[in-house]
Amino acid sequence: MDYQLEIKQIVDYPRCRIYREFLRTLMKDRDIRTNGSSYLFYYMTLCSYANFRTSYVRLEGISYLVAPGEWICKTSELSEWFRTRFHHQAVSILDFLQEQHYITYSKLGRGNLIKFTIIGWQKSNTALDYNYPCLKDVGFFFFPVATVHELISIGKCSEMDIVLDLWIHAIYNDEQVQGSEIGPVVYFRNCTGNPLISYTELGLRWGISKATVSRILTKLQNKEYLSLVSFTGKHGSVIYLCNYLSTMFSISDVMIDKEEVSMTFQVPVHTNDNNTAPDTSIKDEQIFIENNSESVSENRDCVSESHIHMAVRKIAKVLATQGVSCCECPKTQYKLYSLSDCKGMKSKYSLEIGCPDSDTSYRFELTLSPIARTNHSGNTHSEYTKKAGKENE
Repeated sequence: MDYQLEIKQIVDYPRCRIYREFLRTLMKDRDIRTNGSSYLFYYMTLCSYANFRTSYVRLEGISYLVAPGEWICKTSELSEWFRTRFHHQAVSILDFLQEQHYITYSKLGRGNLIKFTIIGWQKSNTALDYNYPCLKDVGFFFFPVATVHELISIGKCSEMDIVLDLWIHAIYNDEQVQGSEIGPVVYFRNCTGNPLISYTELGLRWGISKATVSRILTKLQNKEYLSLVSFTGKHGSVIYLCNYLSTMFSISDVMIDKEEVSMTFQVPVHTNDNNTAPDTSIKDEQIFIENNSESVSENRDCVSESHIHMAVRKIAKVLATQGVSCCECPKTQYKLYSLSDCKGMKSKYSLEIGCPDSDTSYRFELTLSPIARTNHSGNTHSEYTKKAGKENE
């Protein structure tokens, strides 16, 4: 028996996946202003250059050891990244981020070189043992959503800060958010599921006037960064992002079909009906199935417990490839809770992934639907479509 695995986005994912190439494109767009005091753009830029593996960097004839979450650059490069006129202005930005405990840094080579470290880097990003997209201009890194709220609350947001804030809060094809089935919609997680927001609310969020909000959003719409859908009265507007799906998800390094314009991964899951060796990367004792009146164990006619275990193992492999390091830890626990019974054609489950030694956890929604299929011998058997919800990265 086979399964088809789909992993979909959900809105309470704690981190957002940011592609370095996207950030480099923004940095090259000189028409987007960076003058502001929220520091979101500056901090995210430093994160985009942080190392994923321990490696050596040779500068000015000297080799430096750079650990994960660290990087060494020339002061002139830093000033170019931050678009500051003078080098001391770029260094002052580092001073502020260090005072706020986001980074630490030191000057090398009589002040010509800067070595910075992202504090807490390995909590959100982990150096992997396999071929990971960690070059300086490609691949991705994870950025905590809570950090976005902290940084934009510090001061007035620049146009670049606003673009990044909108990008990080984009939601696509999530049942919890209205309109997300049409395209990537901006939703600031106010628990209403309604993406409508007024210019007054955006002005308060970004520390700017309502008129400035209108000017910036109109500018970004003319540059085809976003599309505004306005409503009459006091309801507000809905913001859709242009080129979001192709920018954030169409890369060859991850298990995503470039032909698909969604955040849904579709991966075949093969079970051991032919007595093949089972996948033992995750032990059975790591998988917990809630035992209640509507639990999975009470609904064995829908899908067998052994097949659920196989699907969970497949999910872990896919998420590990996406950089979710918890799925590589032997201590991680996978807890399933039934959200419906098996009387209908579909069965829904909640899957929580977490480590007992960490506060980090991930939640997914799984939907299993039996689909009749005929094999080569003409016999019919069932496969299941599995959907799990996941938010950005």
